[in-house]
Amino acid sequence: MAEHQQETRAAYDGVVELYASLFADRLETRPFTRAMLSTFAELVRGTGNLRTADVGCGPGHLTAMLDDLELDAFGLDLSPAMVDHARRAHPALRFDEARMEALPVEDGTLGGVLAHYSMIHTPPEELPALLAEQVRVLAPEGLLLVSFFATDTPDPVRFDHKVAPAYSWPVDRFAELLVGAGLDPFARLIHDPASERGFLDAHLLARLH
Repeated sequence: MAEHQQETRAAYDGVVELYASLFADRLETRPFTRAMLSTFAELVRGTGNLRTADVGCGPGHLTAMLDDLELDAFGLDLSPAMVDHARRAHPALRFDEARMEALPVEDGTLGGVLAHYSMIHTPPEELPALLAEQVRVLAPEGLLLVSFFATDTPDPVRFDHKVAPAYSWPVDRFAELLVGAGLDPFARLIHDPASERGFLDAHLLARLH
């Protein structure tokens, strides 16, 4: 495991209860994000393959939301403390510790992958390999919904996230990485965040060719 991954895991291990309490409303105050999640779930259901991974699931609140949206959802996270919390909070669902670069999932078996602000801590040079791993586990016509902080600068910007160092991305650059991984980014939603950082919230929905 890379040093930045060890640091990120330790940082999230240390804020589990606070982090979980901040997201206990399961996005009740974030209508745009809810809309993209609902669209993602509807399209995954349309593939006939309901098996969906919430990668970087944290306390499991979105895994539970995907389950409510009739997907066969399970959660994976780098942080063992987050996984423990998710298992306690949602005992009917499956949660496992895993790195996004090495998912414990068979090739071509998922109808969907959700990456909700879980790629933001990955250094830009490592992101293509991480995306390739998400593509590996998707079935043909499978869907990826990735959410991240967006910037209007030409290059990714490293910033001090409240938990661990993170990166914001120009949306077009991120979309190009999806294309390079073999995905078709066919929908995007970009909106102003309720954040002092000034970054935009971005959601890209892509389909495997």
